[in-house]
Amino acid sequence: MCRLLAYLGNPILMHKLIIEPKNSLINQSTNAQEIEEPLNGDGFGIAWYNHILTDKPAVFTSISPAWSNKSLQSISPSIKSTCFFAHVRAASVGELAETNCHPFAYKNLTMMHNGDVGEFSKYKRAFRRRLSDELYNWIKGQTDSEHLFALFIDTLNRMKKTAEITAELMADALKEAVLILEEIKKEANVSETSYLNLVVGDGERMVGLRYVSDPKITPLSLYYSEGMRYECENGLCKMLPAIAENHSTLIVSEKLSNEIQDWKPIPANHFVLVFKDLSIKLRPF
Repeated sequence: MCRLLAYLGNPILMHKLIIEPKNSLINQSTNAQEIEEPLNGDGFGIAWYNHILTDKPAVFTSISPAWSNKSLQSISPSIKSTCFFAHVRAASVGELAETNCHPFAYKNLTMMHNGDVGEFSKYKRAFRRRLSDELYNWIKGQTDSEHLFALFIDTLNRMKKTAEITAELMADALKEAVLILEEIKKEANVSETSYLNLVVGDGERMVGLRYVSDPKITPLSLYYSEGMRYECENGLCKMLPAIAENHSTLIVSEKLSNEIQDWKPIPANHFVLVFKDLSIKLRPF
């Protein structure tokens, strides 16, 4: 399984999120704390937004392990953004290739996944038949995650009534895409459990989902943190409490620090919605 981090809020330097924290995403690439397999060395990826220049995310991916990538170490102190998506990969479906590294981007949307789509190879052909020609041809890699993102985009395009996409609409489309996935699995007589910890966003709002298809099983860990701003000093990181309104939100696979009060588990089979005004809402699947 993989590890992920998504941030939306006040402008922050990349290295403050992915390198400085005690349990940073870089450290999770070698020694993840909240999953059975601690190594996530099959590549990494980071997406960020600069809305002054474009509404599309910049995406940097590599098949090298995050802990040894010199370019990542070099650029991270120089990139500041209001929105980051970061991911370290432990490959399950798909070879070691940049096209299989998360996050995936389509126009102004970004998505990443931690988990597994149960026995995807048994119904991959049927799944792809449910995609529009545009999204079928958009897929460049082999992962179950990218295929699910394509289905989400198709579903979102069908559901939206205006040009603007809301957090509620993203959650609706993500739920519908997961239900279609489960329908295809059932038609293929596949009962293998799917673990779907997902984050999607457009740089102004984002939605996280902590989901497992078997309600008797505990889903993979996923937390959120909210406050005025996230600060790191000599590896000690904490979310400063908001005085009036919340201004920064993190969605993470693992707690980045020992400040337990900063990290709230997303309940099983629930969404966390982060709106454009940075308010937050938990919503059952």
